[in-house]
Amino acid sequence: MADPKGFLTHGREVATSRPVDERVKDWNEVYVPGSLLPIISKQASRCMDCGIPFCHNGCPLGNLIPEWNDYAYREDWTEASERLHATNNFPEFTGRLCPAPCESACVLGINQLPVTIKNVEVSIIDKAWDSGDVKPQAPERLSGKTVAVIGSGPAGLAAAQQLTRAGHTVAVYERADRVGGLLRYGIPEFKMEKRHINRRIEQMRAEGTRFRTGVEVGRDLKATDLRKRYDAVVIAAGATTARDLPVPGRELKGIHQAMEYLPLSNKVQEGDYVTAPISAEGKHVVVIGGGDTGADCVGTAHRQGAASVTQVEIMPRPNDERHPVQQPWPTFPILYKVTSAHEEGGERIYAASTSHFEGDEDGRVQWLHLAEVEFVDGKPTSKPGTERRIPAQLVTLAMGFTGTDRENGLVEQFGLELDERGNIARDADFRTNVPGVFVAGDAGRGQSLIVWAIAEGRSAARGVDRFLTGASDLPAPIRPTDRSLMV
Repeated sequence: MADPKGFLTHGREVATSRPVDERVKDWNEVYVPGSLLPIISKQASRCMDCGIPFCHNGCPLGNLIPEWNDYAYREDWTEASERLHATNNFPEFTGRLCPAPCESACVLGINQLPVTIKNVEVSIIDKAWDSGDVKPQAPERLSGKTVAVIGSGPAGLAAAQQLTRAGHTVAVYERADRVGGLLRYGIPEFKMEKRHINRRIEQMRAEGTRFRTGVEVGRDLKATDLRKRYDAVVIAAGATTARDLPVPGRELKGIHQAMEYLPLSNKVQEGDYVTAPISAEGKHVVVIGGGDTGADCVGTAHRQGAASVTQVEIMPRPNDERHPVQQPWPTFPILYKVTSAHEEGGERIYAASTSHFEGDEDGRVQWLHLAEVEFVDGKPTSKPGTERRIPAQLVTLAMGFTGTDRENGLVEQFGLELDERGNIARDADFRTNVPGVFVAGDAGRGQSLIVWAIAEGRSAARGVDRFLTGASDLPAPIRPTDRSLMV
């Protein structure tokens, strides 16, 4: 135990954010650089090293949280980094992007504010990179087996790194022009600067992983040809089919899916554009969808100089605190959350549904018509007399995803079976119905969290390794049947 009295003598402190009027003028991460290190030892000391560490259960990766809290408290950053990497390939991603279900399961959280596990995690990995503790781990020998990984998001990267370190020759195929999947083009720069991805990719290249960008399997490269080239294939293509909003006026110009809008601002940061082809500058922006992707659209619109930003969510406003019966500890509660993007301004409308869009004579959206809703037998029903309209010159749809891409031919060309939810079906070793073809991440699980993606990538790698060699020493933190309240 780090400090037997730590949870009694220290309160919870979190990373300091830069002032709103400063950070909305740039795309750098919102937190003050270096603000965590002076406080992180005390924060780590709040960990009680519980006899049953429920934080382990809260995290699908099975992170050894009390262990690296102890090392962080003692400022032994090398050992802390080793314990962190024992279960997580990319803690700099999860430490910035994960909603931290581990903190919701923290025992201290029963009657106090929980340990700042996420902040401790990102402090350890940032210190490890700065001190040179993160090095390539090339395999001692090669197996002679080859593996193709389709998709370079967190699931694909985790699977690729594990399999490369096991001695297999791995090539990652990514249809975008750069590696990273939604980490690259779905997460705004202000939430995670892309230098964090770039240095991990360089580490993986040094270990032997090969990357093929600008290649979409199913269109540019037939799935049957890929199977002939490789001994095994891992499909980690994500769940990229966006949920649409089929209401009158949907065809108007200025209405876009979030994943049409967000990648363009990231491409500006990469130097591909001077200004984004779809920009919120000077416009009244409406974001439909109250989740993290919606918040990303809100923050992006602020930085592009929107005249106003309104976020519309069909569900009621969540509670401020955990409900002891409906969402008891240690489950992950759905609570009202104020992200950094919401701190920067804008309006949030809950329990409202879009009825139709209204445009101008040029066919561009100008107004969004909505009404308050109530749930009858579990279905949202509009309340008469509550109809109104709000200005909307740019609308982004951030309502989640319904499954993997069915238009590029990948599913059909492989001959893959789907489960009842429309995801690619797999068994306990993440194998599909096609011999030698495995699936990991959102393509098999459905839209989920980054920690689940990495856990699935690591677990699928074990299944592939066992398929290729007959046995495997690679860790497998989860099984496909494992479920979380956050799916």
